[in-house]
Amino acid sequence: MLFDTHAHYYVQAFDEDRDQVLSSLPGEGVGYVLCPGCDLPTSQASIDLAEAYPFVYAAVGVHPEDALGLPEDWLDQVAALTRHPKVKAIGEIGLDYYWQEVPRDLQKEVFRAQLALARDLDLPVVVHDREAHGDSLAIVKEFPGVRGVFHCYSGSVEDAKTLVKLGWHLSFTGTITFKNARKAPEVIQAVPLERIMVETDAPYMAPTPFRGKRCDSRYVYRMAETIAQLKGLTREEVEQATTENGLRLFGIDG
Repeated sequence: MLFDTHAHYYVQAFDEDRDQVLSSLPGEGVGYVLCPGCDLPTSQASIDLAEAYPFVYAAVGVHPEDALGLPEDWLDQVAALTRHPKVKAIGEIGLDYYWQEVPRDLQKEVFRAQLALARDLDLPVVVHDREAHGDSLAIVKEFPGVRGVFHCYSGSVEDAKTLVKLGWHLSFTGTITFKNARKAPEVIQAVPLERIMVETDAPYMAPTPFRGKRCDSRYVYRMAETIAQLKGLTREEVEQATTENGLRLFGIDG
C-alpha cells in the first residue's frame, strides 16, 4: 500500500472529476494521501477533503509564493487550523527564489514563524525549497527540535546527508523518472531508505510514461519503482518502507 505524501487535490485541475479520482485510489493501491495547503483558504480546503475521505490527511500553512498580503492574525489562523484531528503537519512552507514577486526577507520571516509554530505544537513540517537550498538548510538548522520532510527534493547529495543527520526526510516526485534526472538519483542512492518518501505533487510533474498529463496519486507507484531500481530493491520493499516512513513522520495510525 502506497502513501502519496504530497498532492494538491483542491486545485482547479480536479474540479471535473475530483471525487472519481479520490474514490478510486484505495483500489489502485494508494492507502494514504497527505494534502498540504498553500495559503489559508487552501489549508481549509485540505481539511475539507480530509473530512470527506478517510485515507486523506491535511497539512496547513502558507507557501512562500503566498506570503504577500497576509492578514495580521495569519499565524493564529494557521494555529487554529492545526487543531483539527486530521491535520498532521504544517506545510507547505519554505523558500522559493525562482519567483521574484515575494521579497526574500518576507519569505524568510514567514518560514521562520511557521517553523516556530511547528516547534511549539510539536508538529512536523513540509518544506518547499526551490533555488534556495543554502538559506533553507540554514534556517531549519535554527530550529533543531523541528523535523519534517523536504518535498520534491532537488538539493545536493551533501545537503541531503546533512538533513538526514539532522533527522529530516526527503521525498521525491515524478522528476526522478525523467531521462535527464541526474542529481536526485545520486541522492536516492546516497541516503538510507528509512528517510525517503514518495509523492506526486499532483497535479504537477507526472512521471514517465505519463509525462505531460495531469498527475494524480495513481502514478505514485512509478516513484517507488524508480527508487527500487536505484537501490537494488524490490518495488514492494520500497512501497512498504516509504509508507511506514510517512505514517511514522506524520503520526498516522497505519
